[in-house]
Amino acid sequence: MTTTTSPPRSSTWLTKVPVITATFWVIKVLSTTVGETFADFLAVDVGLGPAITDVAMIAVLAVALTIQLRKRAYTPWIYWLCVVLVSIVGTQITDFFTDTLGVSLYVSTAVFAVLLAVVFTAWYRQEGTLAITSVDTRRREVFYWAAILVTFALGTAAGDLATEALSLGFRNGVLIFGGLIVATYLARRLGASAVLTFWVAYVLTRPLGASLGDLLTQDRSLGGLGLGASLTSVLFLVVIVALVAREQLLVNRHGVAEKGSGPLGGRRRDLGWAVGGAVAVVVLGLVLAGSRTPTTSAAAGTVPGASTSAGPAVHPTTALGDLSSFSAIVTSVQGHVAQNDLVGAKTNVKDLELAWDSAEAGLKPRDPKDWRLLDGEIDEVLTSLRASSPTQADCASNLDTLAQTLKTFDGV
Repeated sequence: MTTTTSPPRSSTWLTKVPVITATFWVIKVLSTTVGETFADFLAVDVGLGPAITDVAMIAVLAVALTIQLRKRAYTPWIYWLCVVLVSIVGTQITDFFTDTLGVSLYVSTAVFAVLLAVVFTAWYRQEGTLAITSVDTRRREVFYWAAILVTFALGTAAGDLATEALSLGFRNGVLIFGGLIVATYLARRLGASAVLTFWVAYVLTRPLGASLGDLLTQDRSLGGLGLGASLTSVLFLVVIVALVAREQLLVNRHGVAEKGSGPLGGRRRDLGWAVGGAVAVVVLGLVLAGSRTPTTSAAAGTVPGASTSAGPAVHPTTALGDLSSFSAIVTSVQGHVAQNDLVGAKTNVKDLELAWDSAEAGLKPRDPKDWRLLDGEIDEVLTSLRASSPTQADCASNLDTLAQTLKTFDGV
């Protein structure tokens, strides 16, 4: 008969996770956006592709977690690096199920919810608690990171389900998930379980962070503030580094708080830093957004129903709106292929990939079915041009199919 007693604790092994304060939640939300944006940057902008990016991020996460598990106490910089990396890998897991295997978001959300329940059940049966204030043994920390990984996968699936499958969009996503977090906080204040409300809020911060990131990055014609992924990531990263650096300095100066003690630096001071970080994101975001000239480039799409100088006036036949900016890139790529300049076409098609990927969060919720049709046709174009031995006939055929679909959707 096996026992469920915890392994002996070392007197020098302190709590391995931060005290839950306002600063904790601000860093958590911001790190979600940075993690997702960085993965997209590697896969699309750098050109590594989803497969290589997935393998690379899993490998880096394994190294980071090894360092984290070898630590004897909470170390802010490695802990939050692990959170960012888990955010990336958790998102990649959900995207693999949805985009590669074609699993419905309803199914994946349900599967990850059940998997999280299994992790919690095993954790509780072994340790008798799910409180993160008691993460002070190797086994408890393994359970903790397993739960964190599944919460990110679940949060991604649930967020995509709400904003994409249910077509709520990222603007409504900010309001909905933000409201649910506020409701969770109020429930805690009214006496709900601290452990339960913590994990509920932890799951909800994933879709909130993604929706907030989309709100800042998407072009104004798609309902965002038009900062772009790179500028938003830098803004968030600066705030994260400032808050984590403060945590690191406090740990170095005062040591790590024992289980059950108050937050380092005092609650009021911590709240001040958290509010300051949140305000900095909002104010700087609005200032930077106001200083940027609205774009009508293909990377952002154009105002639905508006005509462009690239071609005749369009009359959109789907909720996706005016797609003529994408058609302009396709026409340019077709020109290279017609001259059998497949190298030039391969270079040119990168513009289409970047434009389509950048506009995904704004376009997909409008009409998920037609978006997926175009997404599949764009993938066919990319695959044919990036084949080890591309042929003019295959590339031309796939481009013609995509061009015709875009024209049909634009009503020209």
